[in-house]
Amino acid sequence: MLRGINLSISGGSYVALMGPSGSGKTTLLNLIAGIDRPDSGRLTVASSDLMELDEAEMAHWRANHIGFIFQFYNLMPVLTALENVELPLLLHRLSRRERREHALLALELVGLSDRLHHTPRELSGGQQQRVAIARAIVADPLLIMADEPTGDLDKQSAADVLDLIEQLNRDSGKTVIMVTHDPKAAERARTIHHLDKGVLNSLNAF
Repeated sequence: MLRGINLSISGGSYVALMGPSGSGKTTLLNLIAGIDRPDSGRLTVASSDLMELDEAEMAHWRANHIGFIFQFYNLMPVLTALENVELPLLLHRLSRRERREHALLALELVGLSDRLHHTPRELSGGQQQRVAIARAIVADPLLIMADEPTGDLDKQSAADVLDLIEQLNRDSGKTVIMVTHDPKAAERARTIHHLDKGVLNSLNAF
């Protein structure tokens, strides 16, 4: 449970949320992403008051503003990399050709143009996470929400994924909010928030 959180994040920021298990990091991430709703207070993200949106409006808002990256990729095992990246675009009014073009561009951006027709089981963990990042950015969201994005990767793959996330923040202006237990990952962020027992108890800005 979060208690008395007062947090403001500027557009284009790269923020890391750290703290022990059960401290409320993922809960805070889910609130910002419009997955969960707070019991009280105000929640304004990308100029939208999320407390005022009904479920259908919230789903539409998420589809247009949020890209998710998870620890375990959450790719559809029977779909190719290209098909997995196309999935979020089914919520948008795009033709099949437009969806394909967007997905190809996203996969090119993450360096996987040569793995378009591979299924997840034919890809390494690092490659699967890059597919997941392509899926997260394919609809050009304002915010990228990353929940332990390197938690299931070896050291080199983790570094490659963090390089890519940093590039998206630096070169594309994406706001990145990342939950992580890894101090090395958190060091990539420009701001680190520490949560403990639902309380935001310290802040480091670089």
